[in-house]
Amino acid sequence: MPQRPVRGGAGAQHRTGGQSVTGAHSSQPKGTTVSQSLSAQAVTERALELSRADDCMVLVAETSTANLRWAGNSLTTNGVARGRSVTVISLVEDAKGVRAGSVSRSGLRDDQLEELVRASEDAAREAPPAEEAHPLLEPAAAGRSSTAWDAPVAATDIGVFSGFAPELGKAFQQSAQAGVRLYGYAQHSVTSTFLGSSTGVRLRHDQPSGSLDLNAKADDPHHSTWAGQATRDFTDVDVAALEAELHRRIAWARTTVELPAGRYETLLPPAAVADLMTDLYWGLGARDTFEGRTAFSSPRGGTRVGERLSPLPLRLRSNPAEPGLECAPFVLADAPGRRISAFDNGRPIGETEWISDGELARLVQTYDSALLTALPLTPETDNLVLELPGATASLDDMVAATERGLLLTCLWYIRMVDPRTMLVTGLTRDGVYLVEDGEVRGAVNNFRFNESPVGLLERVSEVGRTVPTFSREFGEYFPRTAMPPMRIPDFNMSSVSQAS
Repeated sequence: MPQRPVRGGAGAQHRTGGQSVTGAHSSQPKGTTVSQSLSAQAVTERALELSRADDCMVLVAETSTANLRWAGNSLTTNGVARGRSVTVISLVEDAKGVRAGSVSRSGLRDDQLEELVRASEDAAREAPPAEEAHPLLEPAAAGRSSTAWDAPVAATDIGVFSGFAPELGKAFQQSAQAGVRLYGYAQHSVTSTFLGSSTGVRLRHDQPSGSLDLNAKADDPHHSTWAGQATRDFTDVDVAALEAELHRRIAWARTTVELPAGRYETLLPPAAVADLMTDLYWGLGARDTFEGRTAFSSPRGGTRVGERLSPLPLRLRSNPAEPGLECAPFVLADAPGRRISAFDNGRPIGETEWISDGELARLVQTYDSALLTALPLTPETDNLVLELPGATASLDDMVAATERGLLLTCLWYIRMVDPRTMLVTGLTRDGVYLVEDGEVRGAVNNFRFNESPVGLLERVSEVGRTVPTFSREFGEYFPRTAMPPMRIPDFNMSSVSQAS
């Protein structure tokens, strides 16, 4: 599995056996019965009442999920599940500063709540002083919930697929007739997160999230290809259109061409752009940048804010209220950290342009890093949009305008090689196609690539229309993105890959 940034940064939690601890370790109590008679709201209040720390924060996340899985044009499994995680963050102050301990557990019984609170306090006493410590927010300075605190917990069930499943069944029949096998997975979840603090903050966010992974495989020709989509409720998933696109790519692969490694003009579809821009976004941490650790650090010291990153007037932005990509409008963090910090829990999040008119405009900031860098306080947001104002070209339009180049389906197994230059390596997957004279001529072999998302912005020669997308590599962890297709004149395919 690819490496993912941990939400809490350097001081984040490590999860094992249903528990995570920052600052200390404790054992998960044994028991075969899970009793959760208390509501999520009541658990939040009770944990705060039990706290003996100088300050305390509690996060309770109640999640319900529904899923379908299929293979070889047939449904194989389906299921629903519900779960709850409780995180207690205790703050203990002494002569050396404020120490923070964060402990999380899932499957917690009501009678284990006090033990969780005490474990958090023990973790705080054993932790080093938190470098980013500052007073917790008061209610007047915190964000606003979109759902009433006392409303019933939101939930999903298998009925979320009531429109999607019949269309998937039709796709199974049509694909079988065409000699194509469909494989894939659909999941929908709703998470209600409750935040309470000893200063009186009470906030709640309900987050629906869904995704679809759809693979098509054919023996004649031997080829596979992929399509994916993020969705809030599956009502916007057009199964027939996705199936038609997969069949079109299978048809392209009836001709195959072997190509060597090298630099090729390459068309990146929105899904591949999403993976690369997500990596770029995760590299925008202000403290690491200020300390010279990222591609956005200035060689003269400080940051590159204000410097041009692209010759095109690109905008990379986030907005909790972005239509179709709505996310939490305030900070929800389960531990102290360099990029996102529990000390900022409840802080409002507004619309932010990270790149504006092709220039680096903002960094991902905590309250502490904003003081350090003397730049605006712009917290991490759980969505991302890249756009070129006025761009209208679709990916098909860009193919039609290509004299010779490669068209990718998606990227896979992306790994950071050098954070200082943001050089990453990875593989192409499920279809690379040769384009000549505006038409797809056939499928080519897969490649390993070495590229920097920052370098791609410097060299991009064309950007199309931005559309909602779902990245193959990071979509499970960061699903709310909208990206355009991009033309890179010299994408570095560093070696031929045998991956299929």
